[in-house]
Amino acid sequence: MSDRDRERGDRGEFEKLVRLNRIAKVVKGGRRFSFSAVMVVGDRNGHVGYGFGKAAYVADAIRKGSERARRNMVRVPMRAGTLLHQVNGAFKGAKVLLKPAAPGTGVIAGGPVRAVLEAAGVRDALSKSLGSQNSMNVVKAVFQGLGQIMEASEVAARRGKNVADLWR
Repeated sequence: MSDRDRERGDRGEFEKLVRLNRIAKVVKGGRRFSFSAVMVVGDRNGHVGYGFGKAAYVADAIRKGSERARRNMVRVPMRAGTLLHQVNGAFKGAKVLLKPAAPGTGVIAGGPVRAVLEAAGVRDALSKSLGSQNSMNVVKAVFQGLGQIMEASEVAARRGKNVADLWR
């Protein structure tokens, strides 16, 4: 775990700084610098959220991003530490493919995708990030993909059947 990963003992939350960016605004007297941070927060038990914070100081930007991530948490359906089925997520130019993997495979994913899956508690998954490499858009594409995952009970209800009939 790197310096930017933080385990919160009070609530057992995992925080990951996905991207920290310095922004320069040119004014009459020179440049004014501010910072933006993309944060991912999860409980490693199926709940994860992301947030974007901007402030004049790094610590404040990270704090704001973490607070927004906690407010925007979603539930990720999983079974045995992996995803239920393959999904494709897309947001603007970023596309992400998420696939379940066999136990022991680990999380095979790049930066932003890995941060989201680890914070959610996914232990085994395969992924491929396509298109734009913009961190914020990749994170949003992952969340869009995770939102598409359906449990067997949801699929059965949509089809007007019971879960046992799905497996025949």
